[in-house]
Amino acid sequence: MAAAAGDESHHLRAALREAFGDSSDSESDAPARVSTSCGRGRGGVVGGKRWRWDAVAGVRGLWLCTGFLYADEQASLLAAIQREGWFISDVHNQAMRFGDLPSWANELSMLIREAICVGDVSAATDAELTNEDEYSCPLPSDLLWREPLFDQLIANRYKPGEGICAHVDLMRFDDGIAIISLESACVMQFSQAEPGGTARDILKQGDIESTKVPVHLSPGSLVLMSGDARYIWKHGINRKPGAQLWDGRELEQDYRTSVTLRKLLASPN
Repeated sequence: MAAAAGDESHHLRAALREAFGDSSDSESDAPARVSTSCGRGRGGVVGGKRWRWDAVAGVRGLWLCTGFLYADEQASLLAAIQREGWFISDVHNQAMRFGDLPSWANELSMLIREAICVGDVSAATDAELTNEDEYSCPLPSDLLWREPLFDQLIANRYKPGEGICAHVDLMRFDDGIAIISLESACVMQFSQAEPGGTARDILKQGDIESTKVPVHLSPGSLVLMSGDARYIWKHGINRKPGAQLWDGRELEQDYRTSVTLRKLLASPN
């Protein structure tokens, strides 16, 4: 078992180096540590890289990794997206892929899994969370180790001032959704349609706004949504003038690129 884990770790690091190159901030050749559990209190250092996961208070199942990608990794990912030719003109601002994803997207999925396995999971900021709670890890193990982790991709290219209406992702997609942010920072608002409800309740009762939870998405950040965050909280971005405020100041709005990774539900037999 130990040898198998070592082989997987070696293959993973090689694939990530090919996708993103060796980070300029990496100074260690220490082997990656792959585990089936979250990295609470383990430091989360792989090859000199450190990931820190923060549970977003008030939204169960919502996790933020602010420093998921270094600046050079962000540039490499943007270059890979540009090579796809999806956004050559301003007419097209979204691209969707199903099934066989580009190699860089598969390697990005492996990097997400690696960050979850070895990342430093902060003490939960929501008093309701405990070590035994299924929401105390960025992704529950049944989602983390599914194969493939993701098989559907959306890349969006937002112009300054463009955002997205609050929504719950379609139920054709499985639990566990990842969003990587690039270029301009923004604030994503999470709003629960009906406190204490279920995904089915939301569809029946309509959108009744209640508490809003803002999340600052800096360039290179990663958001993971599962459970409540995926099913009973809507997420959206209002980038109209005066709407993008964080810590009392308005964020400068420029072009923003996002990559969303999801898993399609299996077709019923």
